[in-house]
Amino acid sequence: MKKPIAIQGIKGSFHHIVAQNYFNSDAEVVEFMSFDGVINSLLEMQTDEVVMALENSIAGSIIPNYALIDNHQLSIVGEYYLGIEHCLMALANQNIEDIKEVHSHPMALLQCKVFFKNYPHIKLVEAKDTADVAKQIKEQQLKGIAAIASKNAAELYHLNVLAESIQTIKHNETRFVIVKRNHEDKDINTINKASLKFELDHKRGSLAAILNVLSDCKLNLTKIQSLPKIETPWKYAFFVDVTFEVYKDYEKANSIMKLMAENFKVLGEYKNGRR
Repeated sequence: MKKPIAIQGIKGSFHHIVAQNYFNSDAEVVEFMSFDGVINSLLEMQTDEVVMALENSIAGSIIPNYALIDNHQLSIVGEYYLGIEHCLMALANQNIEDIKEVHSHPMALLQCKVFFKNYPHIKLVEAKDTADVAKQIKEQQLKGIAAIASKNAAELYHLNVLAESIQTIKHNETRFVIVKRNHEDKDINTINKASLKFELDHKRGSLAAILNVLSDCKLNLTKIQSLPKIETPWKYAFFVDVTFEVYKDYEKANSIMKLMAENFKVLGEYKNGRR
């Protein structure tokens, strides 16, 4: 029997939308209010697959999620890019002038900050999940309070949309990854992207040398993120994403990087979600 898919947030959240789009609209999900809860469900065998946001085109990387995948020896098996459109929603028969507070996830508030400069009477309040605020407004019949969430959440919890597409930058995407406990049997004919981690000595040109390997082996660097090693001050681990046309080129680069870098690790090999 197929286990449910773990998501951060509740039905109507962006994670829920990704689960429906990546798997299918009838995919069963289990809801968690934190990414730690999502990962624990995987480690405790409650789920076999989880959906996790990893980076946003405006706000950048969600660094703790990189650490969760790395520290628990998990594997990225897929990715999905979702255009994020934020809507302002509340109970019916209210307008924006009636709204005293807007509650939402800190990321959503940040992405919509400019919109609210025109409404200085509204207080912005951080919450754990976008869709959960919408649900609470409906269940508790909270007047004077609005949520920032997806249009799906407004439909699911029967709220009135006061304003659509209120994010500051209209082309706003979040990259989500599908994570499992173990690496899957891979089909090298479909794999054209990989997520890697490695560490380097504090030596001049050490990072440049690695980047040259990627270039020489015809790999395209699509992401690089440094993360400090807490136990070793001023030493950094690097998380990189690479795309490639030929799997053998990627294999060659891997074999060289294993010799050049410390603690080289493959976090996942999968199909590029851009294609």
